[in-house]
Amino acid sequence: MIRNLVFDMGNVLVYWRPAQLIQRLGVPEEDQSLLLQEVFGDVNWIQLDRGIVTPEEAAARMCRRLPERLHSYVLKLTRSWWEGPLLPVEGMAELVRELKALGYGIYLLSNAGMDHPQYFDRIPGSECFDGRVVSAFHKILKPQPELYQILLRKYHLKAEECFFVDDLNINIEAAMLVGMQGAVFRGADCLRQDLIAAGVPLAPPA
Repeated sequence: MIRNLVFDMGNVLVYWRPAQLIQRLGVPEEDQSLLLQEVFGDVNWIQLDRGIVTPEEAAARMCRRLPERLHSYVLKLTRSWWEGPLLPVEGMAELVRELKALGYGIYLLSNAGMDHPQYFDRIPGSECFDGRVVSAFHKILKPQPELYQILLRKYHLKAEECFFVDDLNINIEAAMLVGMQGAVFRGADCLRQDLIAAGVPLAPPA
């Protein structure tokens, strides 16, 4: 029986659209693709999520390959990308609140940096979460099974009672390997159907 819902954050609770972050900073159009590649496509961005580099260290390494005119944008993206609007995925805050009202445990399992506590409370529905495990604080990234096991141990959860939701199939497979159920996120209505199929007593999509 499902007793706990475990959610990824980016492209599940809020949209993760790096190209829009760059546009929002006012980066000249001719530089946007370069910045997208050299910031979000760089291994140091992943290492921020793993918690093994600081934003300043990551920015310095990225800037070595970029013209000086772009350095200030790199610093803003690595230090405070979250200061702009966090765009909620349609229907997800309402679904999370509905699940909470039904008595389910609500948890977060996300690859994110050490700055996560500075913005999570701004995400609609965040007040419903009973616990969070964020990669940077444990130096482990999904889909490493150890991160899922940390969540289970920390909150005394049984894997077979957890249903995991993520936008990447490799992360769902990892959850299944540790004993969870799960579904790849394809929108709030599809998730509602997946949860109903798993035995969660929700009303079907309108």
